[in-house]
Amino acid sequence: MDLHVVVPAGGSGTRLWPLSRATNPKFLHPLTGTERSLLQATFDRLAPLASAERVHVVTGTAHATAVARQLPEVPERNILIEPLARDSCAAIALAAAVIEQRSPGAVMASFAADHLIKDTEAFGRTVEEAVRGAAEGKLMTIGITPTRPETGYGYLQCSETAELGVQQQVLEFKEKPDLATATEYVESGRYLWNASMFVWRTDLFLRELAQRRPDVFEPVSEIARAWDTDDRVSVVEALWATIPKVAVEYAVMEPAAADGLVATVPGDFGWSDIGDFETLGELLSDTRDGAHVVSTPAAGEVVTVDSAGVIAVPAGGRLVATLGVQDLIVVDTPDAVLVCDRSRAQDIKRLTEILRDTGRTEYV
Repeated sequence: MDLHVVVPAGGSGTRLWPLSRATNPKFLHPLTGTERSLLQATFDRLAPLASAERVHVVTGTAHATAVARQLPEVPERNILIEPLARDSCAAIALAAAVIEQRSPGAVMASFAADHLIKDTEAFGRTVEEAVRGAAEGKLMTIGITPTRPETGYGYLQCSETAELGVQQQVLEFKEKPDLATATEYVESGRYLWNASMFVWRTDLFLRELAQRRPDVFEPVSEIARAWDTDDRVSVVEALWATIPKVAVEYAVMEPAAADGLVATVPGDFGWSDIGDFETLGELLSDTRDGAHVVSTPAAGEVVTVDSAGVIAVPAGGRLVATLGVQDLIVVDTPDAVLVCDRSRAQDIKRLTEILRDTGRTEYV
């Protein structure tokens, strides 16, 4: 398979605060059930699909050294550093444009650095089918077969009932729905979770970007032309901050789907977006006396008495004890402790916003 792989590694994982921080985001943490980080696990499952020389990581200045340390196999020239976060379109477009400069007309696939996948063989087969669609000129996604009416994910509306491993047209990208709408989606069998997994020919994606968002395409193209030259630093400094913040779905994939240019391959390979402590507790915890305990390298002890439904993350090396409580998230780190009702797991990012707005950025 002649494939170039892109791994966007950005964001601070605000719904996993205080475990995940801006300087040590979740993709650098070993939240995989092994000693490998989420980023390293992503690299491991991509290894059968693309050689290390064809793996590219797009990350921020603050994380570039850690990324290089965790992935020594990836050539330094393939770690593409963003000086400022400009959302997913800029990051993915930069990688596409650099790959197009180095290998015109290549097929590239983009997979986030902070997802878990259990069945890597099924994942590989699904990617191979998506690559076939991309080689035929389609903008491909990999959709995830829903296992429940999830309100935290966007959806892909398919042209017919989804069949595993079989390409079909995407009619529309749907925003995160309410529970009633999500239930209708799942029952219909024609909707898939959008996991932001994309596969396409770089020249075709860049052509669509140029038509739909020239305000992104033009500066990114100029930066890519200078990327492997001595002018890179000056060109990036002059242009990167001018690129609008926009998600690749909004910029390219949604309007392209409306024009009949997007297809998907439904996949079922044990995919999880490690987006919050509910998911973390469900996937990576040991149950002890009514508590779901998530182990980390600096894990401390957990003692619970008359407690039910507690998710405990003892990441500060101390003892965490609960008595007579129910349905709480308790996260202990060396400099911050979180106690949160489990029903509010999606709202944890509001705490990081308050800390940032009040100048306490050392905790973010």
